[in-house]
Formats: sequence, C-alpha cells, structure tokens
Amino acid sequence: MASKHIQALELIRQGNWQAAHELIQHDHDELAFLIHGYLHREEGDISNANYWYSRAGQVQSNNTLAQELERLYQLAKTA
Repeated sequence: MASKHIQALELIRQGNWQAAHELIQHDHDELAFLIHGYLHREEGDISNANYWYSRAGQVQSNNTLAQELERLYQLAKTA
C-alpha cells in the first residue's frame, strides 16, 4: 500500500491533483485519509479537508502545504 501512497504524493508534486485524487480516494487507511485531506486542503475546501483529517484521527495542522506534503512523504516512507 505504501507504494500507492508514494505514487499519489508524486502525482501531487507533479501538479496532477486529479490523478492523485483518483488513485487514493477509494483507500481506507490512515495515510490515504491524510493524503485525501491534503488534496482538499490544497483545493481550498477546508471543511472537506477537516473531514478527512478527522477520519485519520488527526486535526488539520496549520503548517504550509509544502510542509504538509513533506510530512506525508515521510509517513509514506516509513509505512
């Protein structure tokens, strides 16, 4: 599963939000929820982002998008 997470994060880094969303949207694990939340945060849909972060048992942090993307990358590498 971690490789799928990394693939989604790479798509985000390439600016391909739609492909990343399509890849991750049907997964039901904590990291997928966080990535999904990040995507909605990037989109500016904060209430939807909060929903996905809460599904992962976390609150959305107030770090930058770049910092959050790096944090998710680190989580994916250790998963």
